Amino acid sequence: MNSGGSDGHGLKNKIKRASAGIVKVSLLAQLTAAAILAMGLMTSVLVPSATAQQVGSVTGLPLPRYVSLKSDRVNLREGPSKEHRTVWLFQRAGLPVEITAEFDTWRKIRDSEGSEGWVLHSLLSGRRTVIISPWRKGAEQPLYSRASDTADVVANLQTGVISNVRRCDRGWCRIYGSGYDGYMQQKLLWGVYPDEKVE
Repeated sequence: MNSGGSDGHGLKNKIKRASAGIVKVSLLAQLTAAAILAMGLMTSVLVPSATAQQVGSVTGLPLPRYVSLKSDRVNLREGPSKEHRTVWLFQRAGLPVEITAEFDTWRKIRDSEGSEGWVLHSLLSGRRTVIISPWRKGAEQPLYSRASDTADVVANLQTGVISNVRRCDRGWCRIYGSGYDGYMQQKLLWGVYPDEKVE
């Protein structure tokens, strides 16, 4: 009888120890989950969203953004100062470029061919221009009388031509230049973003 009681007592102790172990494991799991959740919340606060709009540290304007060259002679430098070496010389006023960074009075820009460097902000203009399909050499793109590919074609523009932008909306831009004015699909132009609205 005594041994039977001893076995019962031992079984109860084992169950208690097992239950205590389960409680400890459960508590540890809860603490771990809480720590992971806290880290996740901290990360979401500290790390900006990939889709969030970035702005320039100097101007507060969106980055990247398109502008155009104001001068017929613009030195592209490898760094943001006149002490840095000139890596390229732009000789076309009105050429669209993309600003990707800002530092003091300098702007880092990229052209349609991917060349990058720094220029003085005073050599850039907010006037919007585009290049007709620079990725298609020796071709032509139709310019329409209305924002529709069933409208009358008013001109055929050579790829690489630089045009001024009047406005862009719903996938079409109204562009103009010497002797022409009409609509072209936005996706055929370098100097505006695919869904950008320009007024």
